[in-house]
Amino acid sequence: MPDMPNHHAYLKRFNAVLAYIEANLEADLSVNALSQVANFSAFHFHRQFTAFVGVSVSRYVQLMRLRQAAHRLTAQADCSVLDAALSAGFESPEAFSRAFRRAFGRSPSVFRKAPNWQVWNAVFAIPHFSRTIIMQVKIVQRAEVRVAALEHCGPSERVDESVRTFVEWRRQSGQSPVASSRTFGIPYSNPDTTPAHAFRFAICGEIHEAVVPNEFGIREHVIAGGRYVVVRHSGSPDHIGETIYPIYRDWLPNSGEELRNEPLFFEYLSVYPETPKSQWQTDVYVPLQ
Repeated sequence: MPDMPNHHAYLKRFNAVLAYIEANLEADLSVNALSQVANFSAFHFHRQFTAFVGVSVSRYVQLMRLRQAAHRLTAQADCSVLDAALSAGFESPEAFSRAFRRAFGRSPSVFRKAPNWQVWNAVFAIPHFSRTIIMQVKIVQRAEVRVAALEHCGPSERVDESVRTFVEWRRQSGQSPVASSRTFGIPYSNPDTTPAHAFRFAICGEIHEAVVPNEFGIREHVIAGGRYVVVRHSGSPDHIGETIYPIYRDWLPNSGEELRNEPLFFEYLSVYPETPKSQWQTDVYVPLQ
């Protein structure tokens, strides 16, 4: 990022531009319009934006529109390609489909049926995103946590079915009440690179006593204590890879740290359906030696 006399003010103005883009994807997001939002000279704004974000204004706007449309298509079964395209600011579903195919190498409808999040994260490897993740990283020391765990085995799209089973156990047993017990998730494998039948994910709730034998398949487990790097993911956990990949790709190689032989885990700070998934906060913990 350019060296400016008032770094904080510069950062604040650019963050306002990025927030404006995300909130107004269907609006006029030309260089002239955005330079007015930033209160920068239109003559210099494009060069300043590219230096700050790492891609041009038009490229960033298109990526954000693709991102919103793809999120809607994969998360909302009743959302049509037309609805996704128009709500994200594309002039037509044809324009959206062309841009989507150029970015992801497949049509929106094909991606919707079988999302490839590894390709997704490669497309969205925007320098600004990586910088934001790095700026928010913290290294913490955590105590171990006793949890009740239900292990899901099978396609990642069916994790919600296991979540409903776990929620029902919580309700019936009273052993891990949502109001007073933390909630965790442990991905034992990467859904981007693991065959669907081999994917494993544990849904966990904090406990303070032994798990009573039950018909739900809930067992006791311990989330290891120790050093972790933690970063917060905002938004649906369905797209949490957007936060995880920069930790491994950008932060870790330059950190001098080494990973510990334990799985990463998520701590869910929001409760569904009281909080819509689009507004969720999730802390991602990656174990360090």
